Amino acid sequence: MTRTPAHFRTLAVVLAAATAIGIGLTGAPALAAPPPAPAPSPVTRSALDPSLTTGRGADLGITEQEAEKAVTTGTVIGPDRTAYTLAAEASGRSAVSLTAGQYVEFTLAAPTNALTVRYSLPDAPNGGGITAPLAVTLNGGARQTMTLTSQYSWLYNQYSFSNDPNAGLLHPDWWITECNCIPDQTTPAPTIAKPFRPMHFYDEQRLLLHRTYPAGTRVRLSAPAGTPAATTTIDLLDSQLVAPPHVRLAAANVLAFGADPTGHRDAAPAFDKAIAFAQKLHLSVYVPPGVFQVNRHIVVDNVTIEGAGSWYTIIRGHEVALATPAPDGSVHTGVGFYGKDAASGGSHNVHLSGFAIEGDVRERIDLDQVNGIGGALSDSTVQGLYIHHTKVGIWLDGPMHGLTISDTVIADQIADGVNFHTGVTDSRVTNSLIRNTGDDGLALWSETTADARDTFDHDTVQTPTLANGIAIYGGTDNTVSNNLVADPLREGSAIQVGSRFGAVPFTGTLAIADNTTVRAGTYELNWNIGLGAIWFYALEHSIDADIQVTGDDFLDNTYNAIMLVADWPVKDLYSITNVHFADIHVDGTGTSVVSARAAGSASFQNVDARNVGAVGVNNCGSFHFTPAGSEFSLQNLGGNDGGGTTGPWLASWELPNTITCDDRPPVVVPPAPSPWQ
Repeated sequence: MTRTPAHFRTLAVVLAAATAIGIGLTGAPALAAPPPAPAPSPVTRSALDPSLTTGRGADLGITEQEAEKAVTTGTVIGPDRTAYTLAAEASGRSAVSLTAGQYVEFTLAAPTNALTVRYSLPDAPNGGGITAPLAVTLNGGARQTMTLTSQYSWLYNQYSFSNDPNAGLLHPDWWITECNCIPDQTTPAPTIAKPFRPMHFYDEQRLLLHRTYPAGTRVRLSAPAGTPAATTTIDLLDSQLVAPPHVRLAAANVLAFGADPTGHRDAAPAFDKAIAFAQKLHLSVYVPPGVFQVNRHIVVDNVTIEGAGSWYTIIRGHEVALATPAPDGSVHTGVGFYGKDAASGGSHNVHLSGFAIEGDVRERIDLDQVNGIGGALSDSTVQGLYIHHTKVGIWLDGPMHGLTISDTVIADQIADGVNFHTGVTDSRVTNSLIRNTGDDGLALWSETTADARDTFDHDTVQTPTLANGIAIYGGTDNTVSNNLVADPLREGSAIQVGSRFGAVPFTGTLAIADNTTVRAGTYELNWNIGLGAIWFYALEHSIDADIQVTGDDFLDNTYNAIMLVADWPVKDLYSITNVHFADIHVDGTGTSVVSARAAGSASFQNVDARNVGAVGVNNCGSFHFTPAGSEFSLQNLGGNDGGGTTGPWLASWELPNTITCDDRPPVVVPPAPSPWQ
């Protein structure tokens, strides 16, 4: 019989009807529907429900999934905020440790062609790190292998740290909390355990996939049999959909000047030639996909350098020991793009985009110029870079002006992420991710000359292993806004306003607005006390500029949400005044909402708090305990609601300056943050 289109339509209707009532054409039960795709592993932002961070932090198209929330046969470690532990340095203070044969498996929430794994491997017994494989399978298919390393991790000892786990104290004449003593002035000499103060455990590695995988894809990370690593600790998986390589045809292509895209030969001379040619003909320099070996600074001025994208164009270098120290004190050089010194007029009109800088820095030598980007860059842009394993991602020495850093990832630095140092003005860092720095994530350091009218906006700063997520040291009319800062470790916290390090005093207005901090309020090793998620520190001057802290959320604070402190030797010289808090949410404190350890004053309006672990205000003032009350006064401008187990956080009996001092109050672990009703 001839089958017409009508017959096919009729048959389709019959099949659909039969399926709908659960029988086949033979009368037998229909085949079972395929099982539903697995639910995606939970998506977080800095280990928080994304609804708690809406509009804050960087938006780089990255989907974050925490290992402890994925499927695993390994061991979940944490949560733990104790310094010198693997769990404390993990995002969200928890991770998964794998032994040979174990895995952690993520289910992707969005189409993906690029993965970033944050991990930790043990150090070698005598330092220097190890390498070990990590098996990556997608949907149980063919296996790829990533080669992980701990060569850039594991620092020890006192500042400025050591790579040797067996080293004795670097500064036995310094006071240390471990014995509450100065070791070389103590009899009998204290026993100091080794390794002393291990830290900086994590690293990350990227994997560009051969194609795009859809949402629902299972990504399994396994420690294979025979791995030399006793444990492979997985913190998180970042996934993203990377655009195809960018191409610039009308440009000075570095290949035309002899650059080797395999990374075997030194490409630095080719970069210099391409830059000179581009400057002469008013062209851009184009660096195509490939790996390019560069072991020194590339000096840039009045030039645009474009890569194909940070996943495709990799500029990699070794750290090189100098035969004699440079005039600036450097004893090494390495890969980096540097403007001219400010003393020589600096560089202008420099635009860097679309490439990765992979350094080789494994120890902290403060005078070394082995940063990803350095010098002075006025009227310039840095956009879409990935900067990895340098000392500081971007360190600019002014005076200079008009720099914008955007859409950039800076990870696994020995020191800072970005530092605007000495007279950097009208500049900004925006929509960038800073993770696992060995010092401040983002810093404005107005040493001798004010940084002015600068902005850190919509950035995410995660897991600085020392110091602060964002630090403002002096300056004029600067802004910190719409940032997300998570998991600072020790001797710092999420946001610091500090008069220290030779910075000029604060003047004008400092605006700290609409930021979210989480799991901050860290332990200050030298003072043996807990800090606030945001803390004001008067060490070298009084802090008396107009400081407006508005619209911020301080979530899951280990100790205090807000701290105002003067160092003990200067507590009778310097004070903190003219600080104004408004429209703040505090959700969870291990101790108080406000801890005052200085003379001065602050005002509070619409500061709502809940899950407060101790008295709302821990007011010690400058520790003279006068009959007139504390030397620090709080002004209640109304709308300050909520509290904890001790009642309203800002009770009338605390005002203006009741002494409520408890030097080291017990810590009550707060519950996880939740939406604010």
